[in-house]
Amino acid sequence: MVAVSTDSLWVRVSEAEAVDIAFWVACCALVVYSTFGRLLDRRPAMESLRRHRLPLVGAGALSSVSQLTFITAITQTRVANVVAIVAASPLLAALCARLALGERITRRVATAIAVTMAGIAVIVSSSLGQPTLKGDFLALVAVTAFAINMTIWRRYPDMSRRAGLSISAVIVILVTSFAASPFSLDARAYLAIAAMGLCFNPLGRLAHTNAPRFAPVSEVALFTPIETVAGTVWAALFLSELPGVVTVAGAAVVLAGVLYGTAASSRAGAGSLR
Repeated sequence: MVAVSTDSLWVRVSEAEAVDIAFWVACCALVVYSTFGRLLDRRPAMESLRRHRLPLVGAGALSSVSQLTFITAITQTRVANVVAIVAASPLLAALCARLALGERITRRVATAIAVTMAGIAVIVSSSLGQPTLKGDFLALVAVTAFAINMTIWRRYPDMSRRAGLSISAVIVILVTSFAASPFSLDARAYLAIAAMGLCFNPLGRLAHTNAPRFAPVSEVALFTPIETVAGTVWAALFLSELPGVVTVAGAAVVLAGVLYGTAASSRAGAGSLR
């Protein structure tokens, strides 16, 4: 999530149209998935495609929706709005996993989600709908697609992540190719997109989609609010979008919830092994 949290920074720094960014990031990511992606996911992609064709296509489609709507949202509203809404994923992911998989939500995780959501409410209390409601809505679509996708990855732990993410990249390329002008950008845009598409975005997504193999969806999703805090920090440091006192207070609450739900549960798991 720390790696993915830089997406909003690269999108803003590029100053390019959302469709051009999405096109080039998908092209770059496809290269990463087919090469370095094997370091994080050694499962044969073609074999997984034969065994899990429908869930792979579904995961790829949801990933492409999440990617497209997130990038567009960043160009339509403030970074703080988008990353704050993205932090709602713990609640959405836990609910999806409960409904689709019957996955139990422990009292500790439920408490952590409640604390996290309280922090998010503090952050967005004075900013939702500014400067545009459209960007906030797109961010909500992105996080909903993300939450449903986490449930699919959890349901099929032996499914190739590289295959699903590659399908997502292909879908994005096909959808954006009709409207993109990929060769009309300046050097600054290409450098920002390269950083996002060749490093941070694909590696972060590979790591995050592998996480549900080892932990329940509700616990994995608890890490997504890190993007809220980190994304706000990047915006403050490099885009001069300084957070107010309310945002800082909310971010502190979010981190407290994440630490309570993850570090404490890890200690509990280690104790049970002993």
